[in-house]
Amino acid sequence: MDPELVEHPDRLRWNGKYGDAPELSPVHPLVERALALPMPDADVLDLASGPSGSALRAAEAGRRVTAVDISEIALDRLGAEARRRGVESLITLVQADLGSWRPDRPGYALILCTGFWDRAVFSHAAGAVLPGGLLAWEAFTEAARRARPHMPADWCLAPGEPATLLPDGYTVLDETDDPSTAKRRLLARR
Repeated sequence: MDPELVEHPDRLRWNGKYGDAPELSPVHPLVERALALPMPDADVLDLASGPSGSALRAAEAGRRVTAVDISEIALDRLGAEARRRGVESLITLVQADLGSWRPDRPGYALILCTGFWDRAVFSHAAGAVLPGGLLAWEAFTEAARRARPHMPADWCLAPGEPATLLPDGYTVLDETDDPSTAKRRLLARR
């Protein structure tokens, strides 16, 4: 483990959350939709993956996946399930703080991030999608702060985001708000 992560408050918070959580998160509907669409023959990047059922689904579809999360508990669970399902050779686990981590190379067919928002991370992710590839993102909107006033505004999408932050060359395939969860989903093709 990177020594800078040992006392990182996000690592401690997410390890606490995942310590009490079910084994895996479910496959996200954005992944199912993206995997049904044509895209380049290249890897998938799952940012803030947690113990990702989505990463496993992409690997079971034959895609190489890099799953990045700050929580080693989440990554350990994901790795154990990948071994159980026989797809461990397709999944690379990376423990990192997304605030400073960057893809080691551009060229992903699909970049997925659900439940996490940071404008700089989004910008770097959008730049790492291959032409013809997909960017799938879900995050809380400002409406989430009504139910969770303690939630920092920086963790929430502003009106029009993330679509308005896409660089030139992207086409929005779908952008949907879910008022019941105060989240917005985006699926875009580069």
